[in-house]
Order: sequence, then structure tokens, then C-alpha cells
Amino acid sequence: MSDELQYAGTLDELKRRGRLVVRGSHRPILLIHDRDRIFALDNRCPHMGFPLEQGSVEDGILTCHWHHARFDLASGCTFDLWADEVPTCPVVVRGGEIWVKPQFGPAEPAAYWRLRLQDGMAHNLGLVIAKAVQGQLAAGIAPLEIVAQAALFGAEHLDGWTSGMTILTALANLIAMLPKPDAYLALFHGARHVARDCDGATTPRKRSALASRPDASTLKRWLRHWSAVRHAEAAMRTLLTAIAADARSPAIADLLFAAETDRVFADGGHSLDFINKAFECLDLIGWQHAGVLLPGIVGPLVAARGAEESTEWRQPADLIALCNQAASELSAQLGLGGARGPWSRHAELAEALLSADAQGVVAAVISAARDGASGDDLGRSLSYAAALRVARFGGANEHGDWESAHHVFTYCNAVHQGLKRIGNDPERAGEWVALLRGILHGAAAIYLIRYLNVPPARLPGECGDRLDDLPAGADEIRAALLEAFDRQHQVEAAARLVARHLAMGHAPELIISTLAHALLREDAGFHAYQMLEAGARQFHEWADVRARRHILIAVTRYLAAHSPTERSWLQTATIAERLARGDQLYENV
Repeated sequence: MSDELQYAGTLDELKRRGRLVVRGSHRPILLIHDRDRIFALDNRCPHMGFPLEQGSVEDGILTCHWHHARFDLASGCTFDLWADEVPTCPVVVRGGEIWVKPQFGPAEPAAYWRLRLQDGMAHNLGLVIAKAVQGQLAAGIAPLEIVAQAALFGAEHLDGWTSGMTILTALANLIAMLPKPDAYLALFHGARHVARDCDGATTPRKRSALASRPDASTLKRWLRHWSAVRHAEAAMRTLLTAIAADARSPAIADLLFAAETDRVFADGGHSLDFINKAFECLDLIGWQHAGVLLPGIVGPLVAARGAEESTEWRQPADLIALCNQAASELSAQLGLGGARGPWSRHAELAEALLSADAQGVVAAVISAARDGASGDDLGRSLSYAAALRVARFGGANEHGDWESAHHVFTYCNAVHQGLKRIGNDPERAGEWVALLRGILHGAAAIYLIRYLNVPPARLPGECGDRLDDLPAGADEIRAALLEAFDRQHQVEAAARLVARHLAMGHAPELIISTLAHALLREDAGFHAYQMLEAGARQFHEWADVRARRHILIAVTRYLAAHSPTERSWLQTATIAERLARGDQLYENV
């Protein structure tokens, strides 16, 4: 036993002094003698790491005077949930000598930290969430398992899909390309945003599927009708019935996208993007959870307001009528064009979609379908055109106008992902009509924000901008980019650095992970996470070097326009990380 234990002092000395601090290669251990019992605890307060030796003991309760957190001496359990628990360690008295075993942590760390994540999210406690994520990763829990825990917690406590659920999914989509420290930050941000949405939210009531099993076409008609008349309960039961009958991704996508695109560009594009993100979340955590997760999107779907209710979509050109007239023709042309072989004019179509002529924009989409473009092709061109609107966002616009460009881009990306989801399924390849409307709605939205490119911002690395004044090495470029994100009004400088990185032939994954790192330092808003994830996804859709550069420039310019922020969440995550390592946050206090 002596090999496992470390000498801490004599019992007489501890009784005389009341407390001792044992130091060594391990974290400092606080020994306390109280009411003829000896307790050994981590000397650092779990809240912020302040030395507990400077606290007070009364009636078996240890109080840290830094933020007045109180702990049960016998167990280390906190009376203040925001403070978390103090780790304890075994203590043995032999012949008047005190020995401690400097081993902290629960016997089953994975189970313990899983429970602590639930506690932290239930009470919206950032430090507890950060420590629980850190603890699970240290215990070998896979990142996507932690994503599943956070997502299912949100589904069970939210009566509707929220921005936090979208942030969690967007960051989960990026985790595979992030180094471990940033993967930890991504999980923390995702879980924390979901917890914030749950704080004070109404817990959803349990619903069930219908006892009958209507066919798919009937369920689609029903869901579209319930959505149109805004009957959320009926829509919910219809969706649950569809899931019970066929929980495959393409079948449910066809059903929900049909109802969603009955309204034009609903809720500024968020409604369709929420549906797409719910699907992507299930791709990550498993479609066996569809019955728990998908009901959350019904509320936003039914409540969404369509652009057909907006004047700007009616004047000076009636874009609603234009899209409606073109939908059937586009469907017919797409069916015919698919037999004509591969189509490769993606960039050309994207530029045509930037036209100031609404009729010409729609005609370009139909012409591409006639020439052999697939739904995937159209979605890719659509997303690229929307990215160009962001990349060429003019500096004379108001800051809030960035969001108009952002909404169109993330909407178009969601349409593209939906087209691939349905189109890649042999049984659903002909179910284009709903998302073809989405293509037309996206094209019309791109047309509507044309004023944001008047005059267009110059794209770095083009029109004589050689970028030779910038560093050439990958590490130097990335360091300069992070420095640019530390200052306001660095939109053009940051974009030029990204263009330089790509022009020098450095690995694009390095600059994407740097953009992710820059974002994860910030107390970023919802749209920034959407922008980064959609941009990274669209970047990987292209082999064309020029298009790839433009997409990353769009992402960079948007993120730089919204940086820096307060970075309080980064501080919380860093404190949790240091506590987990056993660092002394306060020395010589």
C-alpha cells in the first residue's frame, strides 16, 4: 500500500493547525480535520481554481470565499450547482501518520461526466458543461457521442428546433477536420448554445403516430395542408406517422421539403435550413432517433412566414408568379436533360444567376436543366452564386446587410444538400418538384440582393492584386490571419490572406481549420457558425480552384466583419481545461 500512498504529515500537526496542504508532482491536496474526521480534497475550488485552504469550515461545510461556493466536506459535493464538485481522494491514518493517495476523479469517469453534462445543460452552467465535455473526451468518449447527448437533450427539452441545435450540428459537421483542442471548443460551444435555448423553455408534450399507415402521397398531402393552415398538432402526428412507416432520410426529406417550399423562402431561409440541419444531425447521431429529433422542426415549419407575404418579392417584378410559372417547366426539362450526359458549366450558370434581369435569371436555370444539368449541378451553381454575393459585398452597405447575403447563401446550401439527399436515392430520384421550387426561390433571392454588390468589392488576387506584399509561408499566413481577426474592420486584409494561402498552393484544410479556430475563440452569433459550415461544405463540392477561392473569401469576409467579440466563453473553456490538467490557476494568493 505504501507504493500507492504518499506521506502527508502527522495527525497531531493536522489537529493543531486544522488544515494542511500536501504538495508534490500531483495537484495540491487539502487536508482538513473537522469533528474528529480527516478529509482530503483538491485544494482548488472547482469553480475558478481559488485555493480552498483559504476558505472556512462550519458544520461540515467548506466555503470558498472567492465566489462563496459551498461544499460538503465528506463527499466534495457542491450546494451551488454552478460551482461543480470538489474532487476528493483517499486518506489513511497509520500510527499517527497521515497518508493520502493522490488519485482524483470518479471510478467510472465516462458515466460520471455524462451525467454532469446533463446537469450542466439542465441548469445552463457553462463551466460545468465545459468540464463535462473535457472529462468525456479524456475518458475516451467519441466526439459524436457527445454531440448525440447534447442533441437528444435539446430534443427532449425544446418545443421546436432552435438556433442552438443548428449550431451544434454545424460544428459537429466540422469536427473531423479540427485538431483536438478546437474539437473540444466546438463541442462546448454546441452544447452550451443548446443549453441556453433550453433555459426556461417549455418542455414538449409527447405525441404519437396515427394507428393507421396511410401511403406516402397521402401523408404528403396532409402535411402540406396542416402546414398551410398552421395546425401544428396535426402536422406533428402526420410526421410521426411518416417516420413510423419509413424513417429513411430521402423519404422524410421529400415529405418535409414539399411542405416547406409551399411557402417561398420561408423565414428568410431559416425554415428550410433548419430542416436540412435536422437531417444532418440524424446523419451524425443515427436515424433511429428520428422520432425524437424531427418533431422539433414542425413548430418552425408551421409558423414560418413566406416571402409571398412580402412586398419586395412582388415589386417591381412579381418574383412569386415568375417562380410558380417556371417550376413545372424546370421539372420537365430536368427530367429530359438527365439523359444527355454530364454537364460542367457550373461557374457559367453561377455568373448568369447574378444578372440584374429577373427573367434572365430564371431562364438561365431552365436552360441549364435543358442542357443536362442535374439537381446536384443546379444546387452547386446556386450556392456558388450566393457565395459570390457575400464575397463581393460592398463596403458602402450597412453592417446589418451582411445578414441578407448570409441568409441567401445558407438557404442555397440547404437546397443543394436536400437535392443530393433525395436525388441520390433511386426510389426518390423523380421527386424533384418541391426542391426545384427551392432552386427557383434561391435564384430569386440572389436576384433580390443584387444591390449589395453595387459597387462590388474587389476580389483579392484578381484585377492586378498580386498579393506579393503578404507573407508566403503557411504558418506565417495563418498567424497573420488570426492577428487580423483580433482587430475590427479587417475584412479586406483577412480575405487577402486567405487568397494568398490558396495562391501559394498550401493545403486548404489548414486555412479552413484556422478560420474555425478564429471563430471558436469568439462569443459568435448564430449566423457565423452557419456561414463557416456552409462555406466549408460548398468548398469541398468544387474542384475548380477559382470557385473554391471565392467561397472561402466569402466565408472569411463575413467572419472578419463580425470579429472580434468579448470571448467570455473561451475563457470559461480555458478555465475548465486548466482545471482538468491540474493547473494551479492562483499561486501565492
